[in-house]
Amino acid sequence: MNKLNILFVCSLNKYRSRTAETIFRNQQQYNIRSAGTDDGARKKLTKGDVGWADYIFVMEKSHRNKILKKYREESIGKRIICLHIPDEYEYMDPRLVADLKGKLSPWLEIPEESQKEPYCDSADTSPQPVS
Repeated sequence: MNKLNILFVCSLNKYRSRTAETIFRNQQQYNIRSAGTDDGARKKLTKGDVGWADYIFVMEKSHRNKILKKYREESIGKRIICLHIPDEYEYMDPRLVADLKGKLSPWLEIPEESQKEPYCDSADTSPQPVS
């Protein structure tokens, strides 16, 4: 069985798209990535990300518009779905998790258990699982 490649996109890849990645990263049927559209993004969106993805979930219409403008060729044939989730949450905010799960449930199998929040020390910004 081929895994679906799922890409979550927001502005800075700090809160919304990163939370979505954390929620779904252990789902066996998906390969998960997240990225941000803005220059200061924690992980900046690339044409490779867009080309890789089977489904792209954006948090706002502006993210969809940026993808279509900057990566027009890579976007051909891609499903780009806007979740309409405003930038008003912190990373792994329970309200954000609930909003993401609710809006993604028509598209993806929702994990039964929420993922543990990763630990990040000041020297390393990549997520690390909590033991």
